[in-house]
Amino acid sequence: MLDLSLILPGLVLGDPVELGIRLVFMVWGFALLYLGLRKIEPLLMLPLGVGMILANAPALHLARYACEAFLATEFSASDLGGLSGLANIITLGDVVKVCTPEPTALLSWVYHLVVRTEIGPILIFVGIGAISDFRPLLSYPVGALIGSAAQLGITAVTLIAFSSGFFSLPESMAIGVVGGADGPTTIYTATNIAPNLIGPLTIAVYSYIALVPIIQPPIVRVLVPRSVRGMKMPKPREVSSKEIIIFWIIVAFVISFLVSAALPLVIALALGNIIRESGISEVVARYGKTVADPLLDTATILTMIGVGSTLSYDFLSQYVTVGTHEAYLTFIGKAFLILGLGLVAFSVSTVGGIAFAWALNIATKGKVNPVIGCAGVSAVPISARVAQREAQSVDPTTYVLFHALAPNVAGVIGTAIVAGYYISFIKNFYVPLPGG
Repeated sequence: MLDLSLILPGLVLGDPVELGIRLVFMVWGFALLYLGLRKIEPLLMLPLGVGMILANAPALHLARYACEAFLATEFSASDLGGLSGLANIITLGDVVKVCTPEPTALLSWVYHLVVRTEIGPILIFVGIGAISDFRPLLSYPVGALIGSAAQLGITAVTLIAFSSGFFSLPESMAIGVVGGADGPTTIYTATNIAPNLIGPLTIAVYSYIALVPIIQPPIVRVLVPRSVRGMKMPKPREVSSKEIIIFWIIVAFVISFLVSAALPLVIALALGNIIRESGISEVVARYGKTVADPLLDTATILTMIGVGSTLSYDFLSQYVTVGTHEAYLTFIGKAFLILGLGLVAFSVSTVGGIAFAWALNIATKGKVNPVIGCAGVSAVPISARVAQREAQSVDPTTYVLFHALAPNVAGVIGTAIVAGYYISFIKNFYVPLPGG
């Protein structure tokens, strides 16, 4: 009888349980692809979905790693010398696995070189800086306080996730950062402290960023009465490009001493924004066009494809013991739990921002419209537009978009600072429990 697998190698499906897990991920990938085709965050969902589908194709193994196991008591990263930075070093109880991409595993190399090295998220931040306007923050600096208060969801969900017992402290902290509503920061954090969860965390944060216009309005309407939502705010002052450049120099200096782990993201954001604001010459103007469009798009596509490949049977095989299919099923369960926790994080962050805006409203005797508090989450400029729409739905002559952008862009910096603190804590102070 003719063995069709000799003609069609894809028919060599192997373990049926493995095939089932691959199919679950592929269906998930097709769902993301469908969302992208329906114009829901297509720049993100399309490459994410393609990465997942290709990484899980049976017999293709584009996301496979070659691993070597060592006893934890006999292993030291220094034994690898200069190669330690090129390997994923994973501790599983009493065993340490050292994994590197297989030579033909294209998607593993994309993840390894673009995402794991942090190049992708950092370049995305450069692009975000080049298309963002930080004038509202300097014109209305009190917005920074609202942006800080909107980080409440990060802390709350970190505690919820850790107390659930399903996640370790590093995983819980990475899940909490989803509440900042900042995709590159979430990826950056997960890469450093919870690389096994980078896929579901990325899907969660970008899914809820897309759903901000649906999630936030009901919260705003419950917490801010209609009679207050239409309140007008004082006219903001004008800000010069020179002030913005000085602002970034001060911010970079302060963060370099206080939260150095956040510095790469903040410097990248500053670089992009300084290029935008400098106006030095035609050459710098060309940089601005490159950073804001081709560089941002290229970095985003490669990063999303790399992240999509992590939601695959081959990638996750690094993090489980050989032959334990239950570990993959547990991961899938955790992934959907993360989606739920992400929604909680977004909601709590929105409540935190609005609550602090209410405090400012009372302190200033009505000069702050509490509706701008929802813009404290760093989904720029989506949440600021939600604040504007909610205010104008009451009074069409009310304009709070500029004021709302202040906590909005402040939230980007605030989330990076919290993420930097989490990364520093885990790398410098966290000691995992024996066997876990």
